[in-house]
Amino acid sequence: MDLGIRRTLERHPRPLGGDPLRRVDPPVLSLSGMVLNNAAGPHTLAPKRKPSWIRARVPGGPGYERLKGIVDRHRLHTVCQEAGCPNMGECWARGVATIMILGDTCTRACGFCNVKTGRPGSVDRDEPRRVAESLALMDLKHVVITSVNRDELPDGGAAIWAETISRTRAACPRMSIEVLIPDFEGNQDALRMVIDARPHIINHNLETVRRMYPAVRPSAKFDRSLELLRRVKAAGMVAKTGIMVGIGERDDEVLALMDELAGATRAAAPGRGPESCDILTIGQYLQPTRNHLPVDRFVTPGQFERFRAEGLSRGFRVVESGPLVRSSYHADHQADSLTDILAAR
Repeated sequence: MDLGIRRTLERHPRPLGGDPLRRVDPPVLSLSGMVLNNAAGPHTLAPKRKPSWIRARVPGGPGYERLKGIVDRHRLHTVCQEAGCPNMGECWARGVATIMILGDTCTRACGFCNVKTGRPGSVDRDEPRRVAESLALMDLKHVVITSVNRDELPDGGAAIWAETISRTRAACPRMSIEVLIPDFEGNQDALRMVIDARPHIINHNLETVRRMYPAVRPSAKFDRSLELLRRVKAAGMVAKTGIMVGIGERDDEVLALMDELAGATRAAAPGRGPESCDILTIGQYLQPTRNHLPVDRFVTPGQFERFRAEGLSRGFRVVESGPLVRSSYHADHQADSLTDILAAR
């Protein structure tokens, strides 16, 4: 067994397609014709050759080294490293990173995600303090904080989330805070803890269109995630979400997702103004290892631009759409474009 395959199996020991924990709807999509786990059988599925418009910068430079030193010294996890983000070199070089709390092991096994899956260790109660102190040293204008799913915890980790946000606000009063949160299995009390901590932006990714959920997010529900975003907007918060394309969806399904999202969040907004969910990101799915869902197609830059125009026409304030766009890509610039809203928080 070659080194690459061995590392993949160590990181993702369960078959692709996930290990649904509980309360999962019956599947509506047959997977029988798809190759789901290259570890089984004599065959392997090689990733598709990337087109010329998908190029990422190699990590390096003074800014990158400075930020990496702080991350390593304070024993922080970043989704940039854990998920193998193609933009890590660019973002870290200009001092932007996405901090990941609640450990580095996720209780879910989504078909697209490169974060390690399994049974997490005990919760680190000192993590909120370390994160806040580290962010103060980084001296950032904007930060994104995310986490793994911790479905084994009664509150899904919401208490740690709330303390991390509160400590970070106190330690970094001039920095805007964006959080990328899990669905907390629909636990509304857990979501309220995060909302009450008052981050500046609350992000929860839909990830893909409704039809693809059984293959892409087997432990999640489209309507549950949509309801979370509706509640965020109803609470008067800045709401953000993101999706991948090229994983098996059709263009018309992307537009239908925009319509559902815009309709749900616009109706929930206080005063019911014309704005939909505030920020939408759309990026190309890239297969992280041979043990993940394959790329169905590479979406062209022209189509990404059309998605952006369609999103803006539906009332989203900011639409970041492009081949290398990820949920946190240019998050600081997105926050800058909402300065009038964030200043009031």
